[in-house]
Amino acid sequence: MSDWTDRPGDYRTGQDPTGAPPLSFRVPPPSTRTAPLPGMPSPAAPGRYDSGPGPRGGRGSRNPRRRAGRGRRYLRNAVVLSSVLVLGGAGTYVWADTRLNQEVDLGALGARVPAGEGTNYLVVGSDSREGLSEQDRKDLNTGSAEGRRTDSVILLHTGANGTTMLSLPRDSWVTLPPYVDPDTGRSYRAAPDKLNAAFSLGGPDLLVRTVERNTGVRIDHYAEIGFAGFVGVVDAVGGVDLCLDRPVRDKDSGANLPAGCQTLDGAEALAFVRQRKQEARGDLGRTRNQQRFLAALARKAATPSTLADPSKSLPTLRAGLDTLIVDDGTELPDLMALFEAMRKATGGGGRQLNVPVADPDLRTPKGSAVKWDERRARALFAALREDRSPR
Repeated sequence: MSDWTDRPGDYRTGQDPTGAPPLSFRVPPPSTRTAPLPGMPSPAAPGRYDSGPGPRGGRGSRNPRRRAGRGRRYLRNAVVLSSVLVLGGAGTYVWADTRLNQEVDLGALGARVPAGEGTNYLVVGSDSREGLSEQDRKDLNTGSAEGRRTDSVILLHTGANGTTMLSLPRDSWVTLPPYVDPDTGRSYRAAPDKLNAAFSLGGPDLLVRTVERNTGVRIDHYAEIGFAGFVGVVDAVGGVDLCLDRPVRDKDSGANLPAGCQTLDGAEALAFVRQRKQEARGDLGRTRNQQRFLAALARKAATPSTLADPSKSLPTLRAGLDTLIVDDGTELPDLMALFEAMRKATGGGGRQLNVPVADPDLRTPKGSAVKWDERRARALFAALREDRSPR
């Protein structure tokens, strides 16, 4: 079995280190360390890291990875073409492409870890209230806080050896690299903090740099969606079906769901993926719920009844684009490849993992945090960098 799927502290198997039973549910049939982990690239002075991928085989190379890359490009183009046809032609494609908010510049991040094999996406669910009215905020129990924080952080890897979806708990105890406060211009040294702090202090730029520093995995594309977009997507596909083995109630998120099979609308889905007070493992339990819900959402969005129905497919696309933020190197084909990779990872054609955990309740000056299991996490990140199947 996988070295990071069968031990206490790893919640992929549903085994709770506290002994408390996890929330389990099924999708109905279709209708710490304060420095980089040992052995990883060290965040040294600018210029030490590669600024891009290394040289590949020259013309006429018979490198199997190169041939596999061609196959993936053909597949991606086929997915994009079929999506264009389904969504109503080239006009819809152009409309969607021009609505992309490409505000993140990964090329301006400076010193970075070397590029590995395959493609890595950093998928972020933020608590941005942009697009929500005051009444929406009240109805969705989002509060009135301004700015953006992370509600979920997922490292999605796709390559010749399949697709891996890896959740990084937002309370992970990591090392933030040196950064400059964008509001005050004040410089800060590298320091230990929670992963969520990177996003709130320095936005997507600092979050990407923090993930790269602590995993050694280079991020190729960034995608972030806020509360409004999440709710809109779920509502646009007609809700998502889940079966819960026990009631879920959480005052902070507004979750109030009975046990049994049900269809969650956008507001109910948002409350469900945000709640953690009822989870014995807190932030760890929440990431598990988020992965399971994404699996259900991906299945629903990919069904013929959704794709072939313009009254669902077009509102879904519009809702997703309304609060979506991507890097300036991400085009619509890249987003389609991202969606296809998520669909595979959550549909049985890939792997859904969580970073191995040594202590889910590490006491720190910043409160309770999640401490990664260094040895097992290091092996997992190395497998992703080298595009190997985790084992």
